[in-house]
Amino acid sequence: MSVLVVLVVSFLAYSFELYVEPPPNGSKKVTIGSPEEQGKMLWQQKNCTSCHQLYGLGGHLGPDLTHVSSQRSPEHIAAFLMSGTIVMPNYHFSQEEINALMAFLKSVDESGNGDPRTFKLNLDGTISQKNN
Repeated sequence: MSVLVVLVVSFLAYSFELYVEPPPNGSKKVTIGSPEEQGKMLWQQKNCTSCHQLYGLGGHLGPDLTHVSSQRSPEHIAAFLMSGTIVMPNYHFSQEEINALMAFLKSVDESGNGDPRTFKLNLDGTISQKNN
């Protein structure tokens, strides 16, 4: 019984620490209603993660889009979002939705390295970037 109490208290203390601690320095704050947030919500609503990866996490049908905004031109990205492909459906996005998705992808690109092979597994089960 005492082991169970220790585990519950430990879980609650660790959870409290995770949710109370502010994000690490360097995190870009996304304001509510910003194009980045609207793009993120659209990304989630259309379940883009089922086919695409961000930071190495997600589906494998489409490419990893973590750094797409620095690798492709805005026109190139907009063309795919406008018409889809043989594999990617045409969602008939409005220009505002395309701009929001592109803003979201740009914010993802600017936020760091997404290759999971470069992640360091910490003892507490979290991951962090390796310092090379």
